[in-house]
Order: sequence, then structure tokens, then C-alpha cells
Amino acid sequence: MKFIFSLITAFVLFFQSNLESLRESYAKANASNANTESFINMAEKASGSEPVIQGYKAAAQIMEAKITKSNRKALVKSGATSLEAVIKSNPNNAELRVIRMSVQENIPKIVGYRGSLKDDKTFLLDHYSKQNAALKNYIKRFAAQSKTFTPAERATLK
Repeated sequence: MKFIFSLITAFVLFFQSNLESLRESYAKANASNANTESFINMAEKASGSEPVIQGYKAAAQIMEAKITKSNRKALVKSGATSLEAVIKSNPNNAELRVIRMSVQENIPKIVGYRGSLKDDKTFLLDHYSKQNAALKNYIKRFAAQSKTFTPAERATLK
């Protein structure tokens, strides 16, 4: 019994650290092409069918268009379709909303993938208090550098 409990605990801790690593890498991905490549590699290697991991994989696909010379349109379209499908299946997942919001803020306007910024911001503000401490911190850090959040809205994220 102790062995099974230890195995489950190890699995949960491994998954949590995997997710934390993805979060950290994603937060730094736009800083340089090297960081973008690092995030893409990490997302591709991430295992699991958890919705958040699938969201990061979709974001990695979209970001790959930034550093590649061919198939840019196909990468963005495929990644955006995947991200939208994951969010449609998990509409109450705040981290997926942060991922989509950050993608939409950073993608060139000409691409036209910007339709959910207001909805995602409203969702995050309305559901912020219900999130765990790690996710609250992640949302707060995202909002601090976001172009969509106003200073007054940032102040409500405590």
C-alpha cells in the first residue's frame, strides 16, 4: 500500500514539475528565437493528454511559425485549431485561456487570430479567485506584461 501511494505521489510531482517547466519556458519563449526553440522542444517532449499540456503543444505549433521559413500559415492554422478545440472541450480552464490570450496578443494582427481577447480577459478576471496559488501567480505575471489588461484590472489580481 505504501508503495502504491509513493508511486502515485511521484507521478503527481513529476507531472507538476513538468507543467511548471512548461509554464516557465512558455513565459520566456517570446524573448528570443532560442527561447522559442527551447519551448517548442519542451512542449513536443511533454507527455500526457492533459488539456493544459495539449494547449501548450498547440501554442508551440503556432510559435514554430515565428522561427520557420516554410509552412507558416499551415502551422498557425493547425495550432489555432487545436487550441480552440482544447478550449472548447475545457471552457472553464483558466490556464488555457491565458495561453490563448497570450498567443492572440503576440501574433501579428494580419493573421486575424485575435477574436477572444476580451472574452478571455473577462473570464480570467471573473474566475481568478477560484484558482490555486500557482495559477494565480501565473495569471498575475501574465497580466502584468499584457497589453490587454488595464492598470485597474491588474490591481484587482491579488
